[in-house]
Amino acid sequence: MRSRAYDCLILKLRKPRSFIALSCPDAQRGYRQAIDEFVDWYCSEPRLSFSKTVVVRYRMHLESRHLAPGTINLRLGAVRRLAYEAADCGLLSADLAAGIRRVRAVKKLGVRLGNRLTPEQGKALWQAPDRERLRGKRDRALLAILLACGLRRHEIAELMVDHLQQREGHWAIVELAGKGGHIRTIPVPDWVYRALNDWMVAAGIQAGKLFRKVSSAGKPWGDGVTEKLVWHVVKEFAARIGNDRLAPHDLRRTCARLCRAAGGELEQIQFLLGHVSVQTTER
Repeated sequence: MRSRAYDCLILKLRKPRSFIALSCPDAQRGYRQAIDEFVDWYCSEPRLSFSKTVVVRYRMHLESRHLAPGTINLRLGAVRRLAYEAADCGLLSADLAAGIRRVRAVKKLGVRLGNRLTPEQGKALWQAPDRERLRGKRDRALLAILLACGLRRHEIAELMVDHLQQREGHWAIVELAGKGGHIRTIPVPDWVYRALNDWMVAAGIQAGKLFRKVSSAGKPWGDGVTEKLVWHVVKEFAARIGNDRLAPHDLRRTCARLCRAAGGELEQIQFLLGHVSVQTTER
């Protein structure tokens, strides 16, 4: 049976304030999901105490599911944070918390490459939505900007009309706040701007969020889109071109690869993608 102290801890950690130290929405969402998954597993096991032995068992459970090392290590990182918060709240002894934090991560072998599209596949993807329908115009613009500008899902969801400006005769996304609060300006190719303008004119968007939901009647509504919607758009049209394993971040990888193939310097691509470290760009 679980202790009352542990139940109180779980309730605390499930509140948004528990993740206040994590500035990136992606990191907050990932840690919250990881802690929820650990709690579900913990509740399914009989009479467990929160200790190093339990966390080792949890790691073995994750490995038995054949998850990627990076996924397992993210889950373990969330559990270590759980132990840190427990000790900080006085619900777990410092020795037990230290033991949990010493649980080793899973060793990564090689570098995960992900999926990347060829130029022909990229063109087929962003042209797959029906340009005669309003939703199709939105999805074409969304896929085009993912492919050509390398934006993250949460950056797409937060993109404003005011971000789109002309600089020296060319269109750009100006002063976009990305992961970790890093600010960058991203050039927008003419073909991407045409897709964006086609969507904005058809939807009557002049201010606020650049992308909106579209009703079944073909009318724009709401004041923006969610990261989940971006995910579903990518998965839907990736399946249409025969690639059901493609994820939104793979379009970011594709953008980097195509920029490099076109002669772009690593430092330029690093700035385009908003990486803190050039080593991330190299990978």
